[in-house]
Amino acid sequence: MVNHFAYWPKRLSTSLSIPETTLYDNLVVAAKRYPHNEAVYYYGASYTYQQLLEEVDKVAGFLQHTLHVKKGDRVLLYMQNSPQFVISYFAILRANAVVVPINTMNTTEELAFYMTDCSMKHAIVGQELWPRVKPFLHSHLEAAIVGAYSHYLPEKPDFEDLPKEVAMAAIPFNEKGVYTWGNVLQAGCLPKKDEGSPDDLAVLPYTSGTTGLPKGCMHTHRTVQANVIGGYHWINITSNSLSLQTLPLFHVTGMTNSMLVPIYAGASMVIMTRWNREYAKQIIQTNNVTHWVTISTMLIDFLSNKQLLKEDLRSLVNITGGGAPLPEAVGQKLFQLTGIQFLEGYGLSETIAQTHLNPPDHTKLQCLGIPVFDVDARVIDPISLKELGDNEEGEIIVRGPQVFKGYYNRPDETKYSFIELDGKSFFRTGDIGRQDQEGYYFMVDRVKRMINASGFKVWPSEVENTLYKHPAIQQACVIGAPDAHRGETVKAFVILQEEAKGNVTEDDIIEWAKNQMAAYKYPRIVEFRDALPTTSSGKILWRQLQEEETKDEVTY
Repeated sequence: MVNHFAYWPKRLSTSLSIPETTLYDNLVVAAKRYPHNEAVYYYGASYTYQQLLEEVDKVAGFLQHTLHVKKGDRVLLYMQNSPQFVISYFAILRANAVVVPINTMNTTEELAFYMTDCSMKHAIVGQELWPRVKPFLHSHLEAAIVGAYSHYLPEKPDFEDLPKEVAMAAIPFNEKGVYTWGNVLQAGCLPKKDEGSPDDLAVLPYTSGTTGLPKGCMHTHRTVQANVIGGYHWINITSNSLSLQTLPLFHVTGMTNSMLVPIYAGASMVIMTRWNREYAKQIIQTNNVTHWVTISTMLIDFLSNKQLLKEDLRSLVNITGGGAPLPEAVGQKLFQLTGIQFLEGYGLSETIAQTHLNPPDHTKLQCLGIPVFDVDARVIDPISLKELGDNEEGEIIVRGPQVFKGYYNRPDETKYSFIELDGKSFFRTGDIGRQDQEGYYFMVDRVKRMINASGFKVWPSEVENTLYKHPAIQQACVIGAPDAHRGETVKAFVILQEEAKGNVTEDDIIEWAKNQMAAYKYPRIVEFRDALPTTSSGKILWRQLQEEETKDEVTY
């Protein structure tokens, strides 16, 4: 449990005190220290910390005085990355309410669950998403603020191919209880006295629901601050850094590391509403981006750009991410272009992002990293709950200051998710992993994702990591396919590199794989696809592919 300290980042303590302040206080301090620093850069428009704080307070005042939002109320935040998302997030906190950030891919039917689950009466919504929320007006919702992202565009944006949601002009609304972003700012309301405390509930991110219905993870200002302060120190961000914001802010990794960490530092954020590798290349080069938190699928797409040159990326000093292991070949290409080692990390909604990160001076590819500040992590047998030794595969459990306070209105599921070990309470992640002799953690797979091929355990992520070594493969996703003889067999969905299409066959991939891994592991079936289903944060939806495969089998 202490071997990893030998590789701890130089000049950093192994423990951090968490401030007795709120997340909103971080913004106030940044605005006082650096009032004229650029806080947000949005397709050519620049906004300072002083401007950001002024607008946060106006929205908070409107929430309190006009919409009558009270302390502890849950407020829906249903927006894509934008200045309005950042402003709304902090305004809800300033109103002493709770941010409920919901995935913008959710439909009206899916939103109904969240509306009921945490009894939301107020919402702040992106204009393009309003049709999905409108059916809840005057049933669940008492009032809503609707924002057009174009409100923050300059006269001449710095990119011609703007996302349509960004270019869309503001639409007037006549419905009772619906207020436009312009209405809110023009009202000029000032918030009431701030009554926030570090142990107030601050944000309620929902789990993805891969093992059942989504569950709201209760995070206080204190639990979130643990990772904000930790992330700030780990990646060496300063008040003159420029962070590229490409991960969705409703997701805990993007929220914590692409928004809350830069604001704590008083740094600048370049906001991208939708991912576009051409714009990312342009903005890194022209604006001298220093920090980027991303995900492996996004980075793979970015590095697939044949026009990308070493000079384009010279300003970057730190690239961090998680969600899925970065293929070794991609990591090597990134290092050749930038001299930067990709810092992979690991965390969950229940831990508001990271519990593990790779140390900047001693990274390992396809590795979760080491436990971060004040985190105690172990590997246990998921059945007997006995602690396992080095390189033994079992369930990862964690204990730390960023661990949530429980699932909202689900005491039984909260109780089941924790175990006691050595007199301490640990959260059960549901992830299968191992720890090497140096204290680094490696993901094996989700407990539910294992393939049972003729009695042999096959972990899809291990097969995927091997497939990524093939030069023709751009992306891969492995699932279990029904098999009359083996029970299950290994199937790989593959996206080929452009130059390989028409020149490499499915059988070529299978034959190559035979020589790369054990006989029970290599894919017996390969299916080429032009695209794979992903979440808005870039994670491949393996479960959707798995369900499609099972459905097809039942149909026949």
